[in-house]
Amino acid sequence: MKRTTNDLRTVALGAAALALAVATALHAQVAVRGDVVHTMSGAPITDGVVVITDGRISAVGPAATTPIPAGVRVLRAAVVTPGLIDAHGTVGVAGALNSDHDQDQLEHADPMQPELRAIDAYNTREMLVEWVRSFGVTTIHTGHAPGELISGQTMIVKTTGNTVDEAMLVPLAAVAVTLSPEAQRGEGKSPGTRGKMAAMLRGELIKARDYLARLDRPDADDDDAGDEPDDERHRGRPDRDLRLETLGRVLNGEVPLLVTADRAQDIASALRIAAEFDIRVWLDSAAESYLLVDEIKAAGVPVILHPSMARAVGVRENQSFETAATLRRAGIPVAIQAGYESYVPKTRIVLFEAAIAAANGLTFEEALATITIDAARILGIDDRVGALAVGRDGDVALYDGDPFEYTSHCIGVVIDGAVVSEMVR
Repeated sequence: MKRTTNDLRTVALGAAALALAVATALHAQVAVRGDVVHTMSGAPITDGVVVITDGRISAVGPAATTPIPAGVRVLRAAVVTPGLIDAHGTVGVAGALNSDHDQDQLEHADPMQPELRAIDAYNTREMLVEWVRSFGVTTIHTGHAPGELISGQTMIVKTTGNTVDEAMLVPLAAVAVTLSPEAQRGEGKSPGTRGKMAAMLRGELIKARDYLARLDRPDADDDDAGDEPDDERHRGRPDRDLRLETLGRVLNGEVPLLVTADRAQDIASALRIAAEFDIRVWLDSAAESYLLVDEIKAAGVPVILHPSMARAVGVRENQSFETAATLRRAGIPVAIQAGYESYVPKTRIVLFEAAIAAANGLTFEEALATITIDAARILGIDDRVGALAVGRDGDVALYDGDPFEYTSHCIGVVIDGAVVSEMVR
């Protein structure tokens, strides 16, 4: 039968489409095989396999019983872990160059600015994002830094993506509060003391509570009804206020306060305010938290602990390498963070900070948990990341040896099933 030019074109296009579909299907799958696979959802697997399909983990188990589909790319490593999680830092908002153009982590115009959004300041192309990813960090909780009473919002992103929307996991994770002398202004400006800081924070939360109450009034939508005088009309729905809206979400329990406090007295203030307003709090840094173990546990508050090797000066002068172990033994949820450094390169690497904790009271698995599954649970994203289990995101870190040994290397990183980093030897 004679074929027309259109027929041949149709066949050619169909063949091209089929080839593309096959290539896409193969590209949608990747397998990772490790001499040891730390799943963080069970015991480590010797000679284990993780299969990722369409960005999600579709199989995990021993190589002997976990088949790898034909044609799928296989990555190999001595040790395989879930992608690491930095439970708090400023990467992507604070840049490596330490210059005005890449430092958006702190706005000093006002001591309280909960309306400042991290998503408006985050730079997916910041070199620090790629740098921390090269060590196996695939998820970061980042945003405005400690240093103002309320410095702004935080968010949770993957360390990949061309835009912040592509990287996004949680656009508003917490509101960052600092109850520490580093947020005091001095020179007669407020806040200048611990008492003033607590009073200002309370006052703003009370305003937000009143704002919510006015929004809930039955007549809140009747602002324009009738010819009431202005003072009467303003008893209805209040004008929109981004600051009070944000704190209203804190009061409603939607968003926690991330409270940076190192001294025991400041940690106690954070717990007192949390109880007073019945709000969720994540303790941040918390150098002297080992002095308030019973109080923190009773409050049900998790701790995102300062980097193990943070400088032991000022409010952190009494910090301890054993704090992570102390908190964990008491049953307090704890994660280890990279934190914020005011000097280059602006961040630490949680892989090494957890390694120090592993040498000071935590087992290997417990230390790894502080930067994987335990961090994910505190941040409320454990249904997506933090463990290698069927249905979770295909985020995997590959190492050529013990990840906590300084001489080991991260030889590959997979995020959502895509190989985003690979060491070429």
